[in-house]
Amino acid sequence: IYQWVSRGLFEKHKLIFLSLITFRLMQKKVIDVQFEPAELQFLLQAAPKPGVENPLDWLPVEAWAKVQRLIELDEFKNFAQNMEKDAPSRFKDWYNEITPEDAKLPLDWKRLDNHPFKKLLVLRCLRPDRITAAMTNFIRNVLPDGPSFVEMDQKLSFIEILQSAYDDSTPNTPIFFILSPGADPVKDVEKLAKKKGFEVGKNFFYIALGQGQDVVAMEKLERGHKEGHWVMLQNIHLMPRWLVELEKKLDQFAQDAGGTNPAFRLFLSAEPSTDIPIGILERCIKLTNEPPAGLKANMKRAWTYFPKEEIEDKDPRVKTILFGLCFFHSTVLERRKFGAMGWNMFYPFNIGDLRDSYNVLNKYFEGAIGKIPWDDLTYIFGEIMYGGHIVDDWDRRLCRSYLEHMMNNNLLDEIELYPFVEGKNISLKCPPPSPYEKYIEYIEQAIQGETPLAYGLHPNAEIGFRTAQCNLLFNTLLELQPKDTGSTSDESGGSQVKTKQEM
Repeated sequence: IYQWVSRGLFEKHKLIFLSLITFRLMQKKVIDVQFEPAELQFLLQAAPKPGVENPLDWLPVEAWAKVQRLIELDEFKNFAQNMEKDAPSRFKDWYNEITPEDAKLPLDWKRLDNHPFKKLLVLRCLRPDRITAAMTNFIRNVLPDGPSFVEMDQKLSFIEILQSAYDDSTPNTPIFFILSPGADPVKDVEKLAKKKGFEVGKNFFYIALGQGQDVVAMEKLERGHKEGHWVMLQNIHLMPRWLVELEKKLDQFAQDAGGTNPAFRLFLSAEPSTDIPIGILERCIKLTNEPPAGLKANMKRAWTYFPKEEIEDKDPRVKTILFGLCFFHSTVLERRKFGAMGWNMFYPFNIGDLRDSYNVLNKYFEGAIGKIPWDDLTYIFGEIMYGGHIVDDWDRRLCRSYLEHMMNNNLLDEIELYPFVEGKNISLKCPPPSPYEKYIEYIEQAIQGETPLAYGLHPNAEIGFRTAQCNLLFNTLLELQPKDTGSTSDESGGSQVKTKQEM
């Protein structure tokens, strides 16, 4: 069930949903985590205590104000005194750690390593930028088979996810694509259609909705329903009034079970919109085609986009260059999360750019090739395929610099892919030509943790966007808490809300 739901969520919402599940299981005592209800409430709110003077020059005022609220919990009543008087320099060293969630706290507080939930409270006060990483590790460790939830679908290409959704679909269960910038599921649906024996223009039709296309769409639906065609309606959010008719038509199809051809399938796509009828959404299998979060997940998604049978017997140089392209693709996607420090503008880079770059690479290697035309490849990848999105001169220069660093003969000699990491105890080298699965194993083993150093940025570059992630996570969780003043506490410390219907 989590897999079905998570496939229809954007990346920024997946941790929110998983946190909701985890906290509820904690309240129900399904998973063994020691906590008090007041501690969970503090984690969600972390309301600063106003009017408190901050005696520590290295600590933000807001962080100290939250610590003053934290010491109201019995477990932490001595925490502020320890910070201020007993070991301020040691707390400062911990505070300045790049990944404080992995470092032991000073004094007796190192015991919190055995109580990871309680350590989350300290991070919530002092290092909110690290709380999402810590929450992910916490969920990974406390949920049964936690890694499977945290890394859901990361090892699958989107076409494999689409195949799985198709297997769960029926003629009366459409597949609904929730679009994100740069995402276009049409090519993936075409690929699946070809695999299942459906041909565009013959028994697979897609219609981009707009003025006058509602009549065409309805005609294709009627015909497809009877004859067993695949129909894809794109951008349905552009015609909100017509969607009422579409909902009625789908209701008719559902009631006319005998007249439905079992081969019929309907695919819908739309940007997030409040105009889409609930009746349509409820009957659909929902998928997002957003890049996953993190360099490792993006690398696995990029590499597995290309089927094994297509890559396995390629020229070893093609494999190596493709691996470099996958790293470049993952890097340009992930730099977007750093805001203006990553790119001056938000660009809709997508898997289609990688696919087209690979097709160009294949064209060059179709005949006998001696010297690899690195300059040509760099220009096409950087100025046309990916550069076609870029409108800022400095961003174009950055894109070109990445490719000039990689697209040369050094790539074939296991070049260091991470920029400026000499002496920083972090590395990702381009592997030698290997079988298809070995590349996936290498990505899994070689990329350990997320760090801005992987993109040539200072470790502090992630503080801003990670703090924003923290605020989104807990503000949303707080909004989703029961608000009925007549709530009664249950034995697990949660709340049971009686609705009007129940009363």
